[in-house]
Amino acid sequence: MDAVLAALQGQLDELEGLLAPLDADAWHRPSACAGWDVSDVVLHLAQTNELAAASARGDLARVADGWGRAEGTTVDDVAGDAVAAQRGTAPDEVHARWTASATAMVGALAACPPDQRVPWVVGDMAARTLATTRLAETWIHTGDVADGLGVTLAPTDRLWHVARLVHRTLPYAFARAGEAPPGPVRLALAAPGGDTWTFGPDDAPTVVTGPAADLCRVAGQRAHASDTALAATGPDATAVLRLMRTFA
Repeated sequence: MDAVLAALQGQLDELEGLLAPLDADAWHRPSACAGWDVSDVVLHLAQTNELAAASARGDLARVADGWGRAEGTTVDDVAGDAVAAQRGTAPDEVHARWTASATAMVGALAACPPDQRVPWVVGDMAARTLATTRLAETWIHTGDVADGLGVTLAPTDRLWHVARLVHRTLPYAFARAGEAPPGPVRLALAAPGGDTWTFGPDDAPTVVTGPAADLCRVAGQRAHASDTALAATGPDATAVLRLMRTFA
């Protein structure tokens, strides 16, 4: 748990480094998240940080009031509505809210035993897994903000946790798409620091190789596998590249 929380804090710090010097105009630049400007992205992160903190405290039902999903809607629909309802909040207020929510989230997660089950939008999960999903989402949206600002960020070894999440949640990703679960899958990824990260059995019939950052961007719906250096072989290769994800 300490390792993933340290990675989460590092990712929050990287985003803060982008936000701290922004003037009001920069907050309203379009981000790489379709339809959202920088302020919208940070507002969304603040809202979902608050939910994660509440989940870790055992208070999600109260704080999540209004986040219920109507029939036929998706988690993305609900998140979009939540941002739209508070769009127009002054950038300094959005920034302050995000800062407070990030501190509260990390503190609440740190107080949880790693394997304690906590509620989330896709059902209960271990507190460690919730921390990892928050790392994955914060990383993706940090990239959205950076792209909007014209800043290039180098990937870091924090992505080990995200890549592991991608591998562990493959059965969920397939089930969400209404497809039968894949057979054993092995990831053999080039880490930003030059190492090789492997997940899955050595004899898995389906193998995905390539840069870890590419895998995480594809799983975060920010790139198509065909536009990256990822390669996959085996019976489930095409489906894995199409369905893997890091969010609900």
